[in-house]
Amino acid sequence: MQIDKVLKFLEQRYGPFGRWYRDPFQVLIGCVLSQRTREENTAIACKALFSVARTPAQILKLPMRKLQRLIKPAGFWRQKAKRIKLISKVILQRYRGKVPSTRAELLALPGVGFKTADVTLTLGHGIPSIAIDVHCERIPKRLGLVPEWAGVEEVKKRLERLVPKEKWHVVNRGFVLFGRDLCKPIKPRCEECPLESLCKYKKLLL
Repeated sequence: MQIDKVLKFLEQRYGPFGRWYRDPFQVLIGCVLSQRTREENTAIACKALFSVARTPAQILKLPMRKLQRLIKPAGFWRQKAKRIKLISKVILQRYRGKVPSTRAELLALPGVGFKTADVTLTLGHGIPSIAIDVHCERIPKRLGLVPEWAGVEEVKKRLERLVPKEKWHVVNRGFVLFGRDLCKPIKPRCEECPLESLCKYKKLLL
């Protein structure tokens, strides 16, 4: 099957994909900080913030200006600081400081979308879920694994039907690395890609 070839390629080129998990709250806040910024900027902001505050209660004790200063490298620090405060307040008041472990509850948190919820489930709670970012939406369409018309949630549903559950974590990280490495949004490096023969997008270019 085509998906088997894709998974094998991802594991061989970018693996091993260990199932490593982190603190759910830090994963959640890290996802908020990662929005509309580069990965290295997110890492700087996370390091600065979590060296001072690691729990919802600690976040709420931080003065807003200090929180903004700590996360400034991630960009949009005013909006993100406000969102982090709101999320921390809800988690502390409604869930006694524990990050909820269902997708519906995570999506109900202020400003939490599909990708953030799924990443938190996977990396924070160890609950399998395929998070769809720009790479995980673009690449399956190029490979013909999902139809072009599919929205984010439809891409997720189809991939979770195609891929064995024990391999969902390979899709999450693998497509992100593949998208940065070869299957770029503009000027993809098709001539270097081992999946070229499977690629629907490449055939359209010919």
